[in-house]
Amino acid sequence: MRKIVHRHLGKVVAGAGLAVAGTAVMVGITLPGTAGADEPQGRDGTGAAAAQQAGRGRDAVKGGVVEQAPAEGAKGTGGDPLTDDETKRVEQLALSRQMFDVGENVEGRRGPQRLSVDLAEPDADELDSANAPRRADVTFYDYRDDSLVTRTVDLATGKVEQTTTRQGVQPPLSHDENVEALRLLIADPLGAGLKADFKDATGQQLTDPERQLLLNSAVYRATPGAQPAALDTCGEHRCVRLFPKVKNGPWIDARSFIVDLSARKVVKLGR
Repeated sequence: MRKIVHRHLGKVVAGAGLAVAGTAVMVGITLPGTAGADEPQGRDGTGAAAAQQAGRGRDAVKGGVVEQAPAEGAKGTGGDPLTDDETKRVEQLALSRQMFDVGENVEGRRGPQRLSVDLAEPDADELDSANAPRRADVTFYDYRDDSLVTRTVDLATGKVEQTTTRQGVQPPLSHDENVEALRLLIADPLGAGLKADFKDATGQQLTDPERQLLLNSAVYRATPGAQPAALDTCGEHRCVRLFPKVKNGPWIDARSFIVDLSARKVVKLGR
């Protein structure tokens, strides 16, 4: 692998080091180290240490029809982590028919993109109570209007107690968003070098990023003077910088490309 001739836009790099490709632009981003890249996969689809560095996750659940919430299964108590049964149930309770009908996910389909399900912090007046209600925060990103929607659900009653909608807030990307970003890059003429580098490293065609690559990413925000005008809306739009790694192989440097998931376009950073 160390003898590969680097001739494409995204340089293939073996080992822990990274030699920046001639077309890559450094903007204060450091690639995640190889340590952790091949760790056992967690809920976020990657190693825990790498997830903290590169902001991404696998908490998203692919969109579908709104179904009746399942019956209550195993339940936690107090500050226990959410059980699998609780997570499944609260995901369905949080997604109303109206949200599903008017929302849009990363693929442009009906229903907002589910990002995460977390145990909610108790209210200030409940901190010392042994009987504080157990709640969950379910977070969605609605590509229809680039809004982050958080719904707080009481796990005991199944009632949605609060809905918060914010714009200009960009949490770490979900696994499904990373997959879609890479698919957009591969389908774009700007992704030709990435595909060529993958073939150099493996001898195979890059056709299925979810199976062939480890998907690492970071949210990209507009930086005045550091990118083309086409990226000025990043931060309002959901934009992603990808750090692809061949499974059981080298990193491929694709940092000079930004995928605007909201506009569904790929843009090359200026020098």
